[in-house]
Amino acid sequence: MTHGRRADSYTPRPDGAGGPRDTAARYALLPLRIFLGVTFVYAGLDKLTDSAFLKDSGAGSIGDMMRAVRDSSAIPALVDMALESPVGFGYAIAFGELAVGIGTLIGLLTRIAALGGALISLSLWLTVSWAAEPYYYGNDLPYLMAWTPLILAGAPLLSVDAALRARRRRGTF
Repeated sequence: MTHGRRADSYTPRPDGAGGPRDTAARYALLPLRIFLGVTFVYAGLDKLTDSAFLKDSGAGSIGDMMRAVRDSSAIPALVDMALESPVGFGYAIAFGELAVGIGTLIGLLTRIAALGGALISLSLWLTVSWAAEPYYYGNDLPYLMAWTPLILAGAPLLSVDAALRARRRRGTF
């Protein structure tokens, strides 16, 4: 039954009531949010706890990685800027990933967190994975695209943002 709507133009009910299609539509971004949040928390923690990564040089260091991709990146000047302080850049990326991941998981300032995730992914795509050929072998571009729905929609359910929005509507904030 289409409730007065054409069968080929389904739109979830705005009041949140309805059947399984409405429920699926409301929760559609939750798996993406969990995946991106966990992945970025893990990536940030992995960088912060890797004894080799946060060094200017040496096997597995951020400095050597940036020097290795400098000439093949889309924006060598961006790599040059990172190379002015590779350890500082490594910490910035790690703490940025951690903040983005936590914000995404708990749904706090979700659109801003998603924008941060997209910017991190964009910068890594334009530098580290730019030379991947064919382009779909690089993983940063799909991450960039995966952040887009969260930038647009935020975290409408099961989030701090939703709880704060509900409190404002009730006038208890």
